[in-house]
Amino acid sequence: MANLPTEKVNELKQLIHSHLNQTDVHSKIKSCLDDSFGAEADARSGAVDENAILNILRERGVINDVMRTLKFEGVGSREGGGERERVVDHSAQKTNDDTTHAKVSLDPTKRYLYLQVLGGKAFLEHLQEPEPLPGQPTSMFTLHLHFKGQRFRSRPAACSCEPDIHEGFLLELQKDRSKIADAVNLLSVPDQIHILLIKTNPSGEKNLVGSHSLKWRTILAAETGCLRNSIEINGVGTEAKVPVGVLEMKLEIIPRLSQILQKDVVRTQEDLEHGKIAERERLFLVYAKQWWREFLQIRPQHSDRLVKIFAQDETGTNRLTCSFVKPIRAGRLIDSAREAARFVSLIAYEKTENVGGGRTEMWCNMHSFLCKNKGDCEDHVILLCNLLLGFGLDAYVTIGTKGKGVAHSWVTTVSPSGEVVFWESLTAQRYIHRFIDPDDPPLNKQLPKPEHPYQTVGCIFNHRAFYANCQPSDRVDVCQFDLPNKSLWKAMSEDAIRSVCGNLGLPTAAVFPPLCPSSIDATTTSNHLEYSLRSLVEDLRQDMGLSTVWDDELSYLLTPALAGYELEHQTGLSVGNEEFQHAIRKNVPDGHTFKGFPIQFVHMNPRRALGTCLRSPVCEEIIRCQGDHVRHALRVRVYPYPESTCAVWIMFACKYRSVL
Repeated sequence: MANLPTEKVNELKQLIHSHLNQTDVHSKIKSCLDDSFGAEADARSGAVDENAILNILRERGVINDVMRTLKFEGVGSREGGGERERVVDHSAQKTNDDTTHAKVSLDPTKRYLYLQVLGGKAFLEHLQEPEPLPGQPTSMFTLHLHFKGQRFRSRPAACSCEPDIHEGFLLELQKDRSKIADAVNLLSVPDQIHILLIKTNPSGEKNLVGSHSLKWRTILAAETGCLRNSIEINGVGTEAKVPVGVLEMKLEIIPRLSQILQKDVVRTQEDLEHGKIAERERLFLVYAKQWWREFLQIRPQHSDRLVKIFAQDETGTNRLTCSFVKPIRAGRLIDSAREAARFVSLIAYEKTENVGGGRTEMWCNMHSFLCKNKGDCEDHVILLCNLLLGFGLDAYVTIGTKGKGVAHSWVTTVSPSGEVVFWESLTAQRYIHRFIDPDDPPLNKQLPKPEHPYQTVGCIFNHRAFYANCQPSDRVDVCQFDLPNKSLWKAMSEDAIRSVCGNLGLPTAAVFPPLCPSSIDATTTSNHLEYSLRSLVEDLRQDMGLSTVWDDELSYLLTPALAGYELEHQTGLSVGNEEFQHAIRKNVPDGHTFKGFPIQFVHMNPRRALGTCLRSPVCEEIIRCQGDHVRHALRVRVYPYPESTCAVWIMFACKYRSVL
């Protein structure tokens, strides 16, 4: 403590004293001394030295108990800002007063909020859910939290009407270590705790069940320093106003505040912030209506163009589309813009559908999209645009149409020299835009058609700008992307956008969490998947009355091909193919035939993967191959990406003696 300021030493002593009082250590020490020394201690008055007392406490286990429950550690985030996901996975032990104690890591220079989930109830959709048999897979609930750049995930709990979700999360309330925050400082923190409930089916498919934005500052007015309440988790999309269940929670400030605020003070602060946001949104809506009228006055047919000013998120809140965009820096998790495009393309695509059929448009918050690990086209595009902005590119979300007039979105980047590139978020493909002047003479019919699939463009936007296409034609191939040119693009006021997308005007539901590193062990997962596929192929061939002989050397030689395929998807460059061809020619003897079939998946289900492979005539021919001196080969390579997404490359091959 010698290196700490006096103020920090006093705060640390206060924290330790508070903790010792909560664990009733003083009474344990007194009991030990009475038992060991008794009246002898009184007779000797001050003759009992400090070492003797420490030895007694050590023998009785009192010191060990204190050290197990009191632990100080730095809880700083890693370089790159939020590259971590802290997964709280401790056992919950209930005491007689129904309080859950857990082992936590504390920094004495910071203030924390300890949020405990004490169980769920009223999840009526699972009222008739039968008890799973031992060993039988069942659907699981998982809670995901995001607060001020910190992400947490609970342990899975079986889905039921009253799910057994007991978990604790330690949230940092301040980043600044210069002075521990008091109640007044914490009152000025407007961030809410974004809570998501994810349901994972036995097949591994994830679905977003509900979400809630928790207002935590009422704890600042709690006299006991603790607050218990029940929160309703509402559904998403068209069910955003319908509760799906209730979570019991307990909040506690650590260390306890020396000053308790009045409830009216907290309520007034929240009302003041809400009023400011509501007024800015009202003024922006007035401005947006006037801007739209001016846009239609340019040409009446502009009303048919896809100009998306507002969109609805999963909570049913209408927001300015620009508020969904914000630069994201991936730290050391992603090294280039093209790798970012590859990562986004590996996230599963899912159309949002209504109950009873039909499609509804729902733009997910970034936290929701990352946690459920799948989403619609707009979700992919927004994430890719955020990442490209983080890499310093001038990137925009683009709304338009593709083949047959189907609404579609993609990312557009504009270089300082004016080169325009389209990025398809679902495939990671890039297309260079080549402008065709409609006033030029008719083109030679032999010239190639545009490579991209896009037909029209209605608007483009990012976190700072919004442009509507006011050119005579909205066809992509004749559009110029000279955005500052007011005769080509009608821009919204940057000040107006900043008023609702800035730090003070951002809706509380808009959260931009950091990316988390993958939890997939590439080597272990690749080996497990390869062995599982080998077993399935052997069983399939055995049912046909055929034996299977695996060529381990040939299997290993397939590895460079899989690495080359993934590198090509990342960078667009094809490398290493010549060496792969040379190795295969050397391994396959004269008079033998070699066949190979590579395929890529975004999941790790071996049965599902084999079923898909067998739909290909080439792969089916390889797996069912029979003849003279048949040898099979199989190589699996898993390439992990952030958020536990992955590219799974599988290559089946065989070689056999050719018979004329």
